[in-house]
Amino acid sequence: SAPSVVAPSRNMGRLHGPGKGISSSALPYKRTAPSWFNKKASEIEDSVAKFARRGLRPSQIGVILRDSHGVAQVKAVTGAKILRLLKRRGLAPELPEDLYHLIKKAVSVRKHLESNRKDKDSKFRLILIESRIHRLARYYKRTRQLTPNWKYDSATASTLVA
Repeated sequence: SAPSVVAPSRNMGRLHGPGKGISSSALPYKRTAPSWFNKKASEIEDSVAKFARRGLRPSQIGVILRDSHGVAQVKAVTGAKILRLLKRRGLAPELPEDLYHLIKKAVSVRKHLESNRKDKDSKFRLILIESRIHRLARYYKRTRQLTPNWKYDSATASTLVA
């Protein structure tokens, strides 16, 4: 019998899961600050730096600015994204945010496994999470956002996200 040919999917699927979701937020077409917005770019940059000094991550800063300060898009007001503003001032986090959250997830799953040794599904999920960490670390080393000798170690991971 002839090999069955599967029609290629239009959407790229998820790495470890069957989903092909297309749900996402839609940015406004206009890339400038709205006409009703009356704060200066320097004020926004100062508040971004203030939140970063408090230990907030770039996405948390964006949520606070959106919800409490009426800044829909920081880039529309300042001309630069939050992470670039932080890098200019030397306040950028040492670990990229997506890698940080994957490590945090792996630490919590590992902690769960200490008290639930028979949880085979969590053990499998931990392997998937850690493979994503290694893949992302490889990318960040290639793009020089991580030092070439940076290595994920599960024993010391909890100190990275503490």
